[in-house]
Amino acid sequence: MLTGARVMAIPLVMLLLAYPGKVTDFLGALCFGAAGATDFLDGFFARRHQLVSRAGKFMDPLADKLLITAALIMLVASGRVAAWMAMVIVGRELAVTGLRGLAAADGIILAPDRWGKSKTLLQIVALTALILHNSYFGVDFAYLGNVLLWAALVITLISGVSYFLNFFRKEPEIF
Repeated sequence: MLTGARVMAIPLVMLLLAYPGKVTDFLGALCFGAAGATDFLDGFFARRHQLVSRAGKFMDPLADKLLITAALIMLVASGRVAAWMAMVIVGRELAVTGLRGLAAADGIILAPDRWGKSKTLLQIVALTALILHNSYFGVDFAYLGNVLLWAALVITLISGVSYFLNFFRKEPEIF
């Protein structure tokens, strides 16, 4: 249910980002941040109550990728994120998703590691700040979001390399 809620939040986030303004930015950040938080709650409840399923293993990362990609596209369109940064992040997501599919076909599970989990958290926090965009309580969220997005970009690349290295350690003769 939490994964489904994350997917259903995407059109609302996109709608709010399509009409930038202090109120819509705040509501968009609130909606995006809440949707991002469901990712962590989802994992917590699934592990705690042993509700891990094959469908959940597929849908959870897909929901994350859809949410992150939708926000990045809207933020590029509004000029808040450089297109090349969005492309690197989305490209990594597609590459790792393809790699996981290739690994799964050979019976290899590439489980998320600490880099992947850190990447997701940092992306959500950075994008929430970039969606908020305005200054509140003396904090320039546009600047903060950009700094965090640079950090997220570095962790995103490290995480992607980590997945590929883990794959080739487990399956050295795949190609």
